[in-house]
Amino acid sequence: MPILLTILILGIVEGVTEFIPVSSTGHLILASELLGYDAAQWAVFNVVIQLGAILAVIVLYWRTFWAVLVGLFQMKPESWRFVRNVLVAFLPSAVLGFLLIDRIEAMLGSATIVAWALIGGGVAMLVIEKLAPQGKEKGVADISLGKAIGVGAIQCLSMIPGVSRSGATILGGLSLGIERRTAAEFSFFLAVPTMLGATTLQLAKHHEALGAASLGGIALGFLVSFIVAVFVIKWFIRIVSRRGFAPFAWYRIVVGGAALVWLAMR
Repeated sequence: MPILLTILILGIVEGVTEFIPVSSTGHLILASELLGYDAAQWAVFNVVIQLGAILAVIVLYWRTFWAVLVGLFQMKPESWRFVRNVLVAFLPSAVLGFLLIDRIEAMLGSATIVAWALIGGGVAMLVIEKLAPQGKEKGVADISLGKAIGVGAIQCLSMIPGVSRSGATILGGLSLGIERRTAAEFSFFLAVPTMLGATTLQLAKHHEALGAASLGGIALGFLVSFIVAVFVIKWFIRIVSRRGFAPFAWYRIVVGGAALVWLAMR
């Protein structure tokens, strides 16, 4: 497959799937199986272009980040609670990811794990949304310390490819009684330190092998994932507010089931 086409496909897949609960890593693994390119050559590239999707959050929510920054200097309690919640939710995955990076990377080559995780996550999503208590939080700063720690612990499940970082954090938030839109936005904000940390760790370990693409190719993948993510985040919030997470749950189940059938027939 031409390198330019691979770059464009990976950038689009990353931008579409990073913030919706369907697993961007899982989709990138399935894409490598379906399209036949060497996933190992593109592993670090896939991590770096995630920063494009992260930039989309910063751009779309720049007013929130700016208000928090100003509030910190003004010693506003809600700004300090916002930062506290994001940091305590980030720490469990940061520590566990650093300790288990080799085992995590070993799982990244298994499309079968991805398929089963997609199905299991989809079923869990349907159950949790139906049974989860209704939260009353109106923003990330309203989330209690205990709930923020709980979301951080649940985020560690996303180290299994196919589980989905956003899926784990959003479902974790719902199961702990966090209001639906607030849970989704908390997942967006939590992605910033989480993916920055993951990218830094990957580059520190594999800086000598940035993949098959040139720096220009990486820049293109970054740009594509950024542009796509901007539109997807806006769309995702509208869907969640109106229809909940059921469409994404059924998507996971269908894609995971189709992947298992395809893998068995190869």
